[in-house]
Amino acid sequence: MYPAELVKPMRDDLANAGFEELFTADAVESAIKKEGTTLVVVNSVCGCAAANARPAAKISLMNDKKPDHCVTVFAGVDTEAVNAARNLMIPFPPSSPSIALFKDGELVHMVERHHIEGRPAELIAENLTEAYNEFC
Repeated sequence: MYPAELVKPMRDDLANAGFEELFTADAVESAIKKEGTTLVVVNSVCGCAAANARPAAKISLMNDKKPDHCVTVFAGVDTEAVNAARNLMIPFPPSSPSIALFKDGELVHMVERHHIEGRPAELIAENLTEAYNEFC
């Protein structure tokens, strides 16, 4: 578990962009099962979350079509919420950071850590906007 003061700026990065922070399994399941599309960002303290995943998620929301709901859980901190989110992302293995798009509770698009590491945020955002254009 990371200290709260360490992760606060990383949490705030997405929260300030309109992402709802989820802390429990029930909150995750409720958010993902909502009607419409839900973007889930598994946030992390790693450099690829800071340089690639969080900026990509925020850039992607500038698209005309975007998810109805945007939520986030924090790996290494919100264990219950992260485990619940990852269970809904099966068959993809757990990874952080990662970004998933759900439609009416079903996983329709996944961006795993190996799709995030070493790729510019703009390229990841483009991948996400293509998914939004198809599913949102």
